[in-house]
Amino acid sequence: MEEHQEDLASLSDLDEKSLLESLTLRFNQNQIYTYIGDILVAVNPFKYLSLYEKEVSEKYKYHEKSSLPPHIFAVADRAYQSMLGRLGTGPKNQCIVISGESGAGKTESTKLLLRQLVELCRANSQLEQQILQVNPLLEAFGNAQTVMNDNSSRFGKYIQLRFQNSSVKGAKINEYLLEKSRVVHQDEGERNFHIFYCMLAGISPHDKEMYGLLEPTQYRYLNGRSIQDDAVQHWSAKFGEVSNAMDMVGFEEQEKVDMMTILAGVLSLGNITFETTDSDALKVTEKCQGWLKATAGQFGVEAEELQRCLTCTMSVARGEAIYRFHNQQQAEDARDSIAKVVYGRVFGWIVSKINELLTHTLDSKVELNEIAGILDIFGFENFAVNRFEQLCINLANEQLQYFFNHHIFLMEQNEYKEEGIQWETITFKDNKPILDLFLTKPIGILSLLDEQSNFPQATDGNFVDKLNSKFKANPHYDVVRSHCPLFAIVHYAGKVQYNASGFLEKNRDNIPASIRNLFINSVTPLLSVLFSATISRTGTLMPRRANLQVVDDNFNSTRKQSVGAQFKHSLAVLMEKMFVANPHFVRCIKPNASKLPDLVDRKLVMDQLRYNGLLETIRIRREGFSWRPSFKEFAQRYSILLLKPNLPLDKDGCMSILNTTELSGWKCGSSRLFFKYWHQEELARLLERLGKAAVVIQKNYRAVSCRRKFLVLLAELRQQAQQEREEEERRQQHLAEEERNRHLLMEQENKRPVSMPVPLPRMRKPQPRPRSILTGAAQVSHPVPVPRPRSKLLEATPFDNDLNKNADPIKPFGQPADEESAKEKCKKRNNTIRWFKETQVRKVAQNGTFPCWFHGMITRRQAEDLLTDDKPVGCFLIRVGQSREGYTLTYRGANRYRHYMIEMQSNGKYVILGEDRAHSSLPDLVQYHTQVGIKPFMELLTMPCGQRCNHEPDYEEFKAMMAPTVAESNEANVGEAVQEELDPVQLELQRLFLPLGQNPALEAHKPPVLKRMFDRRRRIEAAELECKAGQEAELKGRPIPRLYPSIRLAMREIQQIQQQFSESQEQTCAASHKPLAAWKKKDS
Repeated sequence: MEEHQEDLASLSDLDEKSLLESLTLRFNQNQIYTYIGDILVAVNPFKYLSLYEKEVSEKYKYHEKSSLPPHIFAVADRAYQSMLGRLGTGPKNQCIVISGESGAGKTESTKLLLRQLVELCRANSQLEQQILQVNPLLEAFGNAQTVMNDNSSRFGKYIQLRFQNSSVKGAKINEYLLEKSRVVHQDEGERNFHIFYCMLAGISPHDKEMYGLLEPTQYRYLNGRSIQDDAVQHWSAKFGEVSNAMDMVGFEEQEKVDMMTILAGVLSLGNITFETTDSDALKVTEKCQGWLKATAGQFGVEAEELQRCLTCTMSVARGEAIYRFHNQQQAEDARDSIAKVVYGRVFGWIVSKINELLTHTLDSKVELNEIAGILDIFGFENFAVNRFEQLCINLANEQLQYFFNHHIFLMEQNEYKEEGIQWETITFKDNKPILDLFLTKPIGILSLLDEQSNFPQATDGNFVDKLNSKFKANPHYDVVRSHCPLFAIVHYAGKVQYNASGFLEKNRDNIPASIRNLFINSVTPLLSVLFSATISRTGTLMPRRANLQVVDDNFNSTRKQSVGAQFKHSLAVLMEKMFVANPHFVRCIKPNASKLPDLVDRKLVMDQLRYNGLLETIRIRREGFSWRPSFKEFAQRYSILLLKPNLPLDKDGCMSILNTTELSGWKCGSSRLFFKYWHQEELARLLERLGKAAVVIQKNYRAVSCRRKFLVLLAELRQQAQQEREEEERRQQHLAEEERNRHLLMEQENKRPVSMPVPLPRMRKPQPRPRSILTGAAQVSHPVPVPRPRSKLLEATPFDNDLNKNADPIKPFGQPADEESAKEKCKKRNNTIRWFKETQVRKVAQNGTFPCWFHGMITRRQAEDLLTDDKPVGCFLIRVGQSREGYTLTYRGANRYRHYMIEMQSNGKYVILGEDRAHSSLPDLVQYHTQVGIKPFMELLTMPCGQRCNHEPDYEEFKAMMAPTVAESNEANVGEAVQEELDPVQLELQRLFLPLGQNPALEAHKPPVLKRMFDRRRRIEAAELECKAGQEAELKGRPIPRLYPSIRLAMREIQQIQQQFSESQEQTCAASHKPLAAWKKKDS
């Protein structure tokens, strides 16, 4: 029974009751994934499950679907294999569509799919970790707590992974319709975007003063709510993750500071209120003057200019400036409009920056056709009050439902009819009329909204009246009788009532030209970039480049596209991408509305099953044919099964192939074949069997071929040995002949008569050689060095980064080295030394010396030798790469050495390859990994490896870089020597005229009371100086907001005003209670 339940298409009794029972039974057993053919149904467990560990991820790599239970990792594996053309189809772009209502678990499913895709194509590069860090970064800026979901995506995203040779080479993110109105207003039980709470909980008190941030209760845009004590730690940890994600992706430190300052300015802007003057004009209230100055400082503009933009609108007519003053409501709308636009631009800039950083290494000349896309878009929403954002969100879900219906029902059944396949039509709920209601020109809802938005005097009530008159007869539109502008749409998921208040203003999304000009001239570069950028037809922010000439986009003209038009166009572009790709569907189900684990609301689940059309989906997956290749495609792919060359690519060829297999249940049409969803895996299994057979044939052929070559070489060696033996015999014969001739000569000599001996000449006494010519050391003959064999401690691992796979094999001893390679090696070494001198020496050196674990530019063998001599497990050192700009951490493990590559990113952060955390310096990296192990073996750094000699450090090449420190110490020594050479009278005068607290001679005669007073004063002064020096050093060593002094003064003014206001309130309360007490006393 359980095996049947894994695929609902195999249920014997197909009805709503059996479908619900199967899903409920699996959910109660913590089996949250179920197949419907090749479609995955995922039920949100609302709790942690051990389904996503590393071991589980490894199991689902290159697996057969029937061999393992249903899982989200299986969908990722199937998409990846299909993209590479390994599952019966040729290489083709893939897209994974994740759908479901809000709170069904779409965002978590997206993260799991992305993680598994990166695991499948892992090439041990930093780009993979950067891609994984995108999700937490976008979550912080684009997700918020709603009534239905604590981590609801308030925007849509389509992530495209670009591949080359099965490895990821880049990524691109398309974002859709950020809910900007949440910045200025949240309904009951909802919150603002996560990033604001992360900032207020995670930023240190000193940085809060730098950015101009106060407690959460001070801000109107946060509804004056405080962060609970148990949530402070959560948001603080979240802020650390966001900061690390920005470092990992590659954001510069100054960009982060500017962005945080702008977000602080958005919060300060919400606290500005207005009052009328004697001339009926508006001005900022006296109580809010501090907030105005703080906002201006955080935005990098003048406070007077910002106030003028908030309280009046300037227009130019015939060269004359005309000012139109705002009323109270218009000024508040202008304030909120600025906050929404600024936050939206910051979010758009983050997405644009991510795309730039994740594709900067791509070669523009190389075309990347292999793309896997993941669509995570906002779920269907039906709140108590539904506004313009809910209308767009539900329209996007209608479009996704149509895409699902088109692929699963419409396109499939139309092909059955065209190909003459006998088929009983399965009816489904077609939502095409609902899409026509929204998108038809010129009388669709969005077209009418744009038309009304073009009239300055039009109201939201006029828009609803127009809808009522046009669509009152439409079955998918309901007229709502109310004094409020309401209307209702019958969506595929149910009837939703919309409140049209604010529809026209949100659709226009205009800001005054004066505001744009003000921010373009801001001293904060990031804000200037945000408002000088162009907006594409899909609403995407496109920052201007210095080397590109961009035409004017008519940002504030009436021809500017509305929000509805941009969203409509972005949906069209998205559908165009998805229709040309091979889709994989994940349908997420929400088990209950209370967000509780182990609880199933049967009515809620049944409603989702009905409007998602899962019952009809099961029927068409069980009875239909999901894979429909043409004759040519099938014959080209599977002709190898017939083992026959020159097979015709037509129907007869396909029949010949299929007759050799044992497949059943397939059908043949007039131009294509029709297969069940499981046929692809069976054919892939046949190809895999042939592939294994081919490997066996290759193995045996190569064995025979190599044996033949070996026998030829062996014969040559034997022949060579025979020739050597013959040559040796000839040589021996020649030597014997010579010996015989010598003996004959000796015999002849002996026969000659003996002559008188002749005295030899007298030998001269040997003269002593000068020592400078030849030393005794030179006479010592050194043995030829023999390389020692490497032990098991020195085996290579996947993390040994210093191994060059493309290097030439080691040449025999005595053979001359290649001069070109030697020159190239020397050049790389010099370039690395120059890089270290120019960019790294100040970061690595501490107090004029390098840390003990830093060993300069030593080789891998030297590093291992240093860690060999009785060093414990966990001993480590860091060395400079000899052929690249970076470092290597050499670590002594339990049974081998490991070499971890340390990369320096474009923003100056240090990252160990494969790690998910960036560090500001090498000492920070070392300190962090003394507490957290290095992945994947989780090895801790325990003890640094010292230098080989205390007097001669290992970094010989870098000694000259420490010359300034040596020079400073020499100057100090010279100063002491000069002081010693001074006249004794001068020294005595200097001693007498020293300040009282610095004269040791007078200190001894000081009374104890005065001594304690002076000691206390000195300690206080020293503490103040140390604190001030620490703050100055901290500010000097890191970026700060552009107008930091103005922000600090404004925040002091705010605090003074609040203190005065609280004191006046206390006095008022005291004064009001005093007469009351007297009256009570008199009455008694």
